Amino acid sequence: MKYPEILRFADIAGRLGEFDAIIDARSPSEYALDHLPDAINCPVLNDEERIQVGTTYKQVNSFEARKMGAAMVARNISAHIDALWLDKPRDWRPLVYCWRGGNRSGSLAHIMAKIGWPVVQLDGGYKDFRQFVSSALEHPPALDYRVVCGTTGSGKSRLLQTLESIGAQVLDLEQLAAHRGSVLGGLPSQPQPTQKAFETAIWDRLHRFDPALPVFVESESKKVGALRVPGALMEQIRAARCISLQLSRAHRVQLLMEDYQHYTQDAGPLNEQLGYLAALHGNEKISNWQSLASEGRMAELVEALLAEHYDPAYTRSIGRNFPRIANAQVLDLPGIAPADMLAAARQLHP
Repeated sequence: MKYPEILRFADIAGRLGEFDAIIDARSPSEYALDHLPDAINCPVLNDEERIQVGTTYKQVNSFEARKMGAAMVARNISAHIDALWLDKPRDWRPLVYCWRGGNRSGSLAHIMAKIGWPVVQLDGGYKDFRQFVSSALEHPPALDYRVVCGTTGSGKSRLLQTLESIGAQVLDLEQLAAHRGSVLGGLPSQPQPTQKAFETAIWDRLHRFDPALPVFVESESKKVGALRVPGALMEQIRAARCISLQLSRAHRVQLLMEDYQHYTQDAGPLNEQLGYLAALHGNEKISNWQSLASEGRMAELVEALLAEHYDPAYTRSIGRNFPRIANAQVLDLPGIAPADMLAAARQLHP
């Protein structure tokens, strides 16, 4: 075999785990937007260097730009080898890619091959991978989804986490989106990923699932925060069997107080988010809710939000969006302790 071996993503989509490393040779800003699952970023040109080379190409000529770029690329590849790969054995097999499978990944793969490693370069680069993922999500695999339904605060996310901990297959869209799915669902100090990164994470989960086993998922809306769930996947989920999770109002208030502690410490961000509900509930009601928050009367506020906003919204939407809810398996939770979640999970995944 001659190396570097050049392969399209379709040739290796089901075999990513066979590589000892997946190396993204693009700049840090490109990597941050999205990358192959488990890839590490080893840029052959960083963001500032790309700008310098591009400016030279436009303002001087291509020859001077190539000389400048070659010197930068050589230094960066040398640094990566020194820092990361000097201890790797001869049979260490990395996958290398850049934006289109051109000079950046080609330079790194060429040097790796000259060293003697059986390196694979991704033909078409990240662009080919992105096209593959987009196409795959337009026709997602047929899986046996079990949709965990329930009013806000009924423990759906905690149940999914418990199911995953005991070995069940779980597609936790809120976890992948870094958002709890409502107007108050943003996570503190954790921005949402890009839409492309969200879709990559979904594809990565889907292609790992065993189609012979059920996949548990929450009854999400079409958007989780600012991110869109792929339409074909949403259609499959909404057509699936449902599990109706039941939890007392008192326990729901307790659960939400635990999960949204960051709002209890500073009413400012909470009141800002509540302001977005004025179009639905009017300024007077929003002002009353904001007063409860400012006075630290959080349990009263949560109770009011459940009774006047979340529960009516759930009732309006659940039957329309999940037609099999009428025949759902009912699962009663006596409480929100870990033992309660584990007992419920064992009923679904013995």
